[in-house]
Amino acid sequence: MGSESELTIVIPVLNEEEAIGKVLDELFKEGFRREQIVVVDGGSTDRTVDIAKSMGVKVVLQEGRGKADAIKTALKFVNTPYMLVMDGDYTYPAKYIRNLLELAKRCDLDEVIAARRYGRENIPIVNRFGNWVLTQMFNLLFGTKLSDVLSGMYLVKKESVEDLLFTTKGFSIESEIAAHIAATTGKIGEYPIEYRRRIGRKKLRVVHGIRIALDMVRLAWQYNPVFFIASIGALLLIPGIALGIWVAYHYLFLGIKYYVKGLIALFLTLIGLQSLFIAILALYLKRMEFRIVKKLSSVCRS
Repeated sequence: MGSESELTIVIPVLNEEEAIGKVLDELFKEGFRREQIVVVDGGSTDRTVDIAKSMGVKVVLQEGRGKADAIKTALKFVNTPYMLVMDGDYTYPAKYIRNLLELAKRCDLDEVIAARRYGRENIPIVNRFGNWVLTQMFNLLFGTKLSDVLSGMYLVKKESVEDLLFTTKGFSIESEIAAHIAATTGKIGEYPIEYRRRIGRKKLRVVHGIRIALDMVRLAWQYNPVFFIASIGALLLIPGIALGIWVAYHYLFLGIKYYVKGLIALFLTLIGLQSLFIAILALYLKRMEFRIVKKLSSVCRS
């Protein structure tokens, strides 16, 4: 089966008249057909829509505002097993698309993220640092080992995101898709790509990074609240162990006994250990629940 019958390419745009023509030209040169491409416009006030229409691709006006609503709208026009999302600012080379599809099929992955490994100097240094922090935060909350969760180019199985809740808005959609797949026992992989300097005005600001961080915390709560609460409780291990070491040092080397502080250290450590065990148990139970629901859904669809 060729990529034409397997893949739909979705390009969310908002005022990208300088870049959209180059993006589409590159896709055509890579052998992708016009019928495979869906440009989702978020209310552009420039010539973005006119340029895209003149090049023969499907252009749809998104319902709502922001990138999350663009993806939600796009799903209604995707009738292939896989959907590839890429920004319309010419930063993501089309030559990697087939690599992402091949990796997804070979390893049976629910999502393949185009990790920006090369050309990172084209990412503003503030955005680069913020992306690293947010990716590490995501890994901690969802137990993944990703390097670029917020990449604007990624491939997903359509069936893996059909029941996505779309509780986030704007640029948090990348983290919500990855969170949904990770929390529902799906598999996520990465493929290293080159990142180019964007054409046109930058849209991502520091305030967006703060919103994404808050959304990640909310997603962790949404997908597994018991795990989230227990994980916070497990943090009590840190002061408990530190205080315990301090008390033990004074007793063993200085002969000073701190009974109250010793009891506090023991209490914090025990609470932390219990919380850690509860978090691990909650995580496994939640994943088992999602496996059962996924199996039942597939049976109902068939």
